[in-house]
This record gives sequence, structure tokens and C-alpha cells, in this order.
Amino acid sequence: MHIHRRLFGLAMNVHGFFTGIAIISLLMAGNVILQMYLLSSIIADVFLRSEVIRPDLIYYLAATIIIRSLLIYIRERFAQKKSVEIKSSLKRELFRKMLALGPSFTRTSKTGELIATVTDGAEKLDDYFTRYIPSVIHIIILPAVIIVFTITMDWISGLILLMTAPLILFFMWLIGTYAKKLTQNQWKELSDLSSHFLDVLQGLKTLKIFGSSHRESEHVDGKSNDFRIITMNVLKVAFLSGMVLELAASISIALVAVQVGIRLIEGLLTYQPGLFILLLAPEFYLPFRTLGSHHHAGMEGAAAAAGIFSILDNKTESENPEKVLKSHYAPPVIEFKNVSFTYPGNAFAALQTINCEIQPGTLTAIVGPTGAGKTTFAHLLLSYLRSKKGQILINNIPLEQFDPEEWRKSLAYVPQHPHFFQGTILQNLLMANAQAQTEQVIHAAKEAGAHHFIENMPDGYQTRLDENAVNLSGGEKQRLAIARAFLKDAPVLILDEPTSNLDPESEQLISEAMERIIENRSTLVIAHRLTTVRKADNILVFNNGEIAESGKHNELILKKGIYSGFLETSGITNRIK
Repeated sequence: MHIHRRLFGLAMNVHGFFTGIAIISLLMAGNVILQMYLLSSIIADVFLRSEVIRPDLIYYLAATIIIRSLLIYIRERFAQKKSVEIKSSLKRELFRKMLALGPSFTRTSKTGELIATVTDGAEKLDDYFTRYIPSVIHIIILPAVIIVFTITMDWISGLILLMTAPLILFFMWLIGTYAKKLTQNQWKELSDLSSHFLDVLQGLKTLKIFGSSHRESEHVDGKSNDFRIITMNVLKVAFLSGMVLELAASISIALVAVQVGIRLIEGLLTYQPGLFILLLAPEFYLPFRTLGSHHHAGMEGAAAAAGIFSILDNKTESENPEKVLKSHYAPPVIEFKNVSFTYPGNAFAALQTINCEIQPGTLTAIVGPTGAGKTTFAHLLLSYLRSKKGQILINNIPLEQFDPEEWRKSLAYVPQHPHFFQGTILQNLLMANAQAQTEQVIHAAKEAGAHHFIENMPDGYQTRLDENAVNLSGGEKQRLAIARAFLKDAPVLILDEPTSNLDPESEQLISEAMERIIENRSTLVIAHRLTTVRKADNILVFNNGEIAESGKHNELILKKGIYSGFLETSGITNRIK
């Protein structure tokens, strides 16, 4: 059997689930015993006593058959209702957990695998809660009730039932142990296939341009075939388990029937009790057969649960009870003291022994080649990543002592490639400040140079954005991102060079917006094109994960060091001198 402790724990936490199923199973057990007793009485009256069938017994028997069908229907409906509650709760918990884990988690996870876990994984639990768990509860109650009644009538038959039941459970455990690894591999193959398929869809243009779509199609076919093979292996085990359980149950029933028949012939057992026991024996083993038929659901549910709980078991920063401080709405002193950071699975540190200080209301620029650690530095400040070495101090208080969500309220971030959700422009802007009035939104858009192009769109601020805002140009996206930062009005601003890869006109508009937004804030600019570096109060020159130089633009030029050399190799020295 696949008794997943945590899945059973979820079911127990749902009000009335176990109790309801147990009560229904108890009623079904009583109904089965009454039904078999009535049937044995009718047969005994007709064939043993040659009496006319009593109409009242026929009515009672018909009633038990109808009641049995109703109880089965009620149990299924009840289990389905509770399953929906559990799945909905689990999906909400998964979503909240992934939001709490943040970008550092999604960066190291495959999007397709996460989607498969949240959608397919949760749905795989449906049969586990609607069929498998009720079958487990039923297999505990019904056989126990039948054994009690059987022993009171014939202790030998009751003893045979009592001895054969554990053997069937042992066979189920044996098959389940073998099938567990197969099912886990099946789930892994499904996650890999989902991840790869999503990757193909996202890169479809690239595949077409380079003529690689046919080769990639063959690759997907290969992965699909691998999934088919392992699924067939899982189904073989499921069918094998059903066959073994059917065989074990049939042999056990035959054993009961043979000993009852022998004792009837020898006169050691009367006819009606013997017939009653013979009729009850198949009912005793029916829950085992039913559980065997739901064995596959149990395997799939347990395998899917492993992926779900692997996400839920990740510890988030906010789960630390020491984090009780809230940030203050004022530009703080930010200090990095001997901070180092290494990404999981990487041999080399992304940042090494970083020491710097960002004073309130100043503009700090970060420059350096690709891979020097600039974005990692910003993500540490955003609490997307957590350093294991050194400290980040906010007004001399370790960042770890701040609630991450509260700390981020003091930050506005404009990434190089801002993300927009499907919805209206207004809805995307209001993410920065849900309580903002229309006048505030329009003012922020004007400050960012976005109001004019928004007004020229078909529905203005109510214009709906497509997926990834493909109906906007790169410059329009950046201006909307800056408008969001204006609307948030946070004391600390982080800009990941919004003017990168834009046309001159868009670059000019965004540069003007940047000049307005950095006023009266602590601003950190990750500079790729270095067009705003000259105005910085302090420049941090990153190289190989270290701060190689720091100072103002003119000071660093006179040093003739890494900064000066970087400007020359970038070919843009004349743009910023």
C-alpha cells in the first residue's frame, strides 16, 4: 500500500473527511451483513425448508441493494468534494510558497517542471483522495466488522479470514515497493518532458531561423517515447498487482468454501450459517480487490506528492522568527561588510569579500564586464539571494533581521528586461501602489515620459497588454517600468541600466526620466552602457566578483586603472568625458 503520511495528514486536517468516510464504511458494512443474511435466509427457506418466498424478505433485500448503491454514490461524492478542498488549499499553499521563495528559487528550477508540479501534480492527487484513501479506510472497517460477525457464528471460518488478510496486504506491500521507483521515474520523465516542451515553445522563432525545428521535433519524439515506455512499465505493474490480488482473494475464498463444504457434509456446521459465511467471504475480500484496482492511483499520488512537498519544504527567509524589524521610509545607510556569495552548484564565487557603503540620497554606479557580479550584488540587496558570508547592514542593522517583504517596500527596482502581466496598463502600473489615485498614476506616467504613448493607444490606460507585453516596444516597456518606480516612490531605487539596447530617441526619453526619478533617493545604477556614470557620487568597478576600484569618474580616469581601460575597450570614452 502507498500510505503517504503527509497526504493522509492533509486529509485528516480537512474537517469531517476521515470521520465521514468511516461512518459511510460502517453503514456499508452493516448493510452488507444484513444483505447477505437476508439472502441466505431466503435461499434456506426455499431450498432447505421448501417454503414459499416471503415477500417482506424480498422487499428488505431490495432495500439493502438500493441502500448499498446509494452509500457508494454518497461516498464518492463526499470524497470528491473533500478532494477539491484539499487540492485547492494545496495549490494556494504552493503558490504562496513560490512567491515567498522568490526569484532565487525559480532561477534554479525549470519552469516546465514547476508548472507540471503545480497543475498535473495536484491533479494526480485527485484519485488519491477520492478513491485510494476511501479504499484504505474501507479496508480497515468492513473486513473487521465481517470478522467479528463471522467469529460469533463460526470461529474456524473467522480464523481463516483473519489469517489470509495479512497475506494479501503483504503481497500489496511487496508489489508497491517494486513499483515505487518506477512511478517516481515516470513522474520525473513527465516533468522533464513538460520542461523541454515549454522550452521548445519559447524558442520556436530561434528554431525556425536556424532550421532546427525538425531536429528538435525528433528530440521531443524521443522524450515522448521514453515517457510512453516507462508509463507502460508502470501500468504493467498495476495490472500485475490486480492479478495477484485477485488470485490471492480467489484462493482465500476457495479455502473458506472448501472447509465450509467439508464441515457441512460432516454435519459440523448447519446450512444457513454456512451459506451466510460463504456469501460473506467474497464481501470480505472485495475491499482488498478494490484497493488493488486503485493501486495505480496510490502510486501516482505518492510520486506527485514528492514533487509538491519538495517545494513546500523549502525554507523561506520570512520563516526565521528573528526577522521582526520593519524598514523605515527614509533613505538608509547601506553597508556591505566582507560579503561573499556563491551560487549553488558553482565552484567559483560570484562575489568575493565585497566592502562598500552607500550613503543616503546618493547615486552609486556599478560598472564592469558581463559576469563580474553586478546583478548578483543588486539581488543580494533586494533579498532575492542570501549571503552565507559577511553582512549587509541597513542603518547598522543586519539585513537578515528585517522582514524581507517589509524591506522590499523600501525598494523600487527597474530591471533591464521588465516583466508585465496580461491585463491593462493601469493594472500593471497599480502593482507598485494599489491605493494610488488616477491622478497619481497619470503623474507618474508623465514623469516617466510614458503618458503620451499611453494616451495614443486604443483604450489608453485600459489597453490590455499581451503576453510579455509584445504589443509594446522596448522603449515603451522601460518607460512603463520607470512609471511604476515613480508610483511606488520608494526611498531606495535600483536601476539595471534601462537604456540598454534602445534606439537613440527612446534612450533620450528614458535618460531624462531617470534624472527626475533619482532625486532625493538612494540610487544604485547597474551601468552597462555607462551613459550616466559621470554623474554618480561613487562608482564601484566590479571585476571577477570583486570591487577592483571605487571613486568618482574623474578620479578613476586619472588612475589609468581598470575603469579607464574598461571605458577604452567599450569604445564609448568620448560619450561620458
